[in-house]
Amino acid sequence: MELKDLFMWASIISSPILSVIAIVGHLNRWASSGEEALRSKQASQESKLIDHDRRIQSIEGELKHLPTKDQVNDLKLAISELGGAVSTMKETVASVQRTVHRIDDWLREDSKVG
Repeated sequence: MELKDLFMWASIISSPILSVIAIVGHLNRWASSGEEALRSKQASQESKLIDHDRRIQSIEGELKHLPTKDQVNDLKLAISELGGAVSTMKETVASVQRTVHRIDDWLREDSKVG
């Protein structure tokens, strides 16, 4: 076997090997191109998740200060009781007002006579 035959066999064997390597390289690049888009999307989703987590935490912090349904019900009852008390006072004040007017009228007439 001469050197010329050796180069011929080497070129015959290396051509398919180099072609396979090139194809694998292209497939790898094609497969990894979607990974970049997924990584970008994942980073975006992670930032949204962190933002939502912060918003939920702030809402939970505010909810601690709000009254419960029982407390709101108690407030409704207290307000209705106050409404009843105000109505009673209104009637009493009207009665006192009428009495004051009668006394005022009596004093005015009495001052005219005397």
